[in-house]
Formats: sequence, structure tokens, C-alpha cells
Amino acid sequence: MNKGLFDLSGEVAAVIGGAGALAGAVAEGFSAAGAGVAVLDRNAEKGEEQAAAIRSAGGKARFYAIDALDRASVDAARDAIERELGPVSILFNGAGGIDPNAVVTSDRPLDQMPLEAWDRNFRLNLVGGCLLPCQSFGKTMIEQGRGSVINIASVSAHIALSKVIAYSAAKAGVISVTQFLAREWARRGVRVNSVTPGFFPGEQNRRALFEEDGSLTPRGQQVVAHTPMGRFGDPKELVGVAVFLASQASSFITGTDIRVDGGFLSYTV
Repeated sequence: MNKGLFDLSGEVAAVIGGAGALAGAVAEGFSAAGAGVAVLDRNAEKGEEQAAAIRSAGGKARFYAIDALDRASVDAARDAIERELGPVSILFNGAGGIDPNAVVTSDRPLDQMPLEAWDRNFRLNLVGGCLLPCQSFGKTMIEQGRGSVINIASVSAHIALSKVIAYSAAKAGVISVTQFLAREWARRGVRVNSVTPGFFPGEQNRRALFEEDGSLTPRGQQVVAHTPMGRFGDPKELVGVAVFLASQASSFITGTDIRVDGGFLSYTV
């Protein structure tokens, strides 16, 4: 096999949400494959730590503060990256999350969900987590005539998980935008794909999956029972598909969604 297919030497990758567990692992993976990495996040302390970790491992990385919901902030980060690392050719959209006020519970049924909470979910996951960065960095990629965009979807985009209706709808929108941009940009040299992670424990979902003593919550038990591999994912297990989609190994792949879910979406009874 030609290992050069997965070589990212000379590429510059912008990893939004790079201070988080999943996107941080991907940032490290891009660096190990040879890319210069821009770690973009609102959390300056963790973002600087992630960039420093990549540099200590021998990679080239810098941190850039960003508000993914502010187009001016995204554009400013893009321009700074271009000056300091070079034009971005890989965009990994890892920003997102669940607004707790947009979660349906027995105490807060759907008819009591504040519209503001629904809107915040869509802005975070669809606008900031996909659309605005694609608009900004996509412009540069189109001008270059080359690039790869990787958006993050969710298993809840494919099946409507209980409680998280706003998140599910927003992530379904990410897949739709991914397919739209893939069609529009294909002949301009830019590929756009999405990845659907299964359940990877992180800061945002840990309390939903684990009790304080480390045992599984009822929801955590349901997730593991519904996952044929019988466990949660490890952030490092997202790296391979991200490098694949960023590299020439996937040069004829665009508009697709790749599941990294331990078989979660394949499970039926």
C-alpha cells in the first residue's frame, strides 16, 4: 500500500473546537500525518495546551482564539492562520454541543421548550459548527482550487434519540449542508464530507453516561447495550477516518457521511 496516500505534509489544517477531546485527538492525528495545525477554540488555556502538546511531539501548531458564531472572528482567525502557517487546505468542524434547556424531559416536555434554547442549539451546531466556518474557509479553498472539509454529524442525525430533539434536528442539518456544499464545490476542487461519531465520553456528555462513582447511568447502560461492540469509543478512534478524508486516499469521495459508532446505527431487534 502506498503510505503516501495518507501523507498530509505541506497541508495546513484548521481544527475548530480543537481544545476538546475529539477534535484535539484529530488535531494530533493531522500533525502526525505531517500537516501544520491551527487549533481554534474559545478556551484559550486548553487551546494553548493542545497546541503546545502537538509542538512537544515534534509537530507544527499554533492556537487561535475564535468565536465560531461570529463570522468576523472566523475570518480574522483564517487570515491569521494564512499569515503564520499558510493557506488552510483542511477544515475540521468540531464545535458543537447540547444546550440543556433544549433537552426534553418529564419535567420539561416539548411544548415548554423555550424557542431561544432551540435557536441556540441550531446556532451552535449548525451555524457555528458548520455553516460559518465553511463559508469562511471554503472561500479560500475555492480560490486555491483544492481542499477538504470535514463536518461532524451525530448518530442522532440518523435516528431521533430521546430527549435531544433540537440537537438531532441541527445535526441532521449538518449532513444536509455537507451534501449541498459537496455538490456545489466538487468541480472547484473542494471535497466536503461528514463523520458520524457514536458515543465518545467527553466533558459535555459524561454526566449523562456516568454516575459520580464511575458506574454507568441508566442512559449509559442503554447506549452500551445498543452498541454491538459493547463499549464507548475512544477519541483516538476518530483519527483514522479524519486523516483518510483529509488526504488523497479519499480523493474521489465527497458528499458522504462515515459512521464511527461501534455499530450503534446497525443495531436492531
